[in-house]
Amino acid sequence: MKANKIIAGAALVGAIALTATGCAGGGGAAAGGGGGGSDVITVGFAQTGSESGWRSANTESMKEAFSEANGFNLIFNAADNKPEAQIAAVRSFINQGVDAIVLAPIVTDGWDDVLKEAKDANIPVILEDRTVSASEDLYASWVGLDFKKEGETAGKWVADNFGSTPTNMVVLEGTTGSSAATDRAEGFNSAISGTDIKVLDSQTGNFTRAEGKTVMEGFLQKYGSQINLLFAHNDDMGLGALEAIKAAGLTPGTDIKIVTIDAVKDGMTALSKGEFNYIVECNPLLGEKAAEIVKKVVAGESVDKSYIVEDQAFDQEQAAKVLDSRPY
Repeated sequence: MKANKIIAGAALVGAIALTATGCAGGGGAAAGGGGGGSDVITVGFAQTGSESGWRSANTESMKEAFSEANGFNLIFNAADNKPEAQIAAVRSFINQGVDAIVLAPIVTDGWDDVLKEAKDANIPVILEDRTVSASEDLYASWVGLDFKKEGETAGKWVADNFGSTPTNMVVLEGTTGSSAATDRAEGFNSAISGTDIKVLDSQTGNFTRAEGKTVMEGFLQKYGSQINLLFAHNDDMGLGALEAIKAAGLTPGTDIKIVTIDAVKDGMTALSKGEFNYIVECNPLLGEKAAEIVKKVVAGESVDKSYIVEDQAFDQEQAAKVLDSRPY
């Protein structure tokens, strides 16, 4: 699932630059150009978009951490899950001379050129959430989750509960070429290897509820009651599939077992009701750690190459206990 290297057009660069400037948070501080003389740190944050409840929680976490009160001037851009727009946003940050760039890459590949441009401009890049295939010397650090472990945890639960019984499964994949989708699939598949679980079909739902519903409708039309189990790479696709399952006259969580990853409020609510059967957490609250890394890098301090935030996992009973106290 490798994506081709993407080259953004000059017109798009200009459009993104205007958009990014218009979304600046913080207050009136000029961009510093790699550390400048100001105490305020100007940061360009290139987000993937707003495709899911997880992404919305992640964006809010980042905006709160990179606030004016915390010493930042944030220039925010969400690329609507268009890799070429996200690359253009990063280039606009470079042109504006920000002190640092935080990037949540939509896809893994295609980042070499623009990351080299940032390095040549002495602007450090910190990856957030997802990873890239580019050389590690092109970015300062990464903070996120262990996607492969998330997939393994989900797959182990499935293997333990269904692995010794012939089970037909369909899969809703995340965005093709994203590290989250690739790694979760790898971890899950390794965990169910050698079991009696058969994958009937696997298609991308792009991490969105709408596409999850559409793809699940297609699965139901094609396979009907043959489907025993659904694995969705995130809650939102699982929630879309849940709607399709109900519309088909089936009971989610009973007729078709549902396993997802994220543990956002809507997903945990479905789990507590028994409509989902198991959720592996993917903690979206990465802002505080990302801001800490940025401050250290801009100050010339050394940082680790990667920081992994720990996840949990929940069944129905566990979800019901923690649902009201969840911050997202």
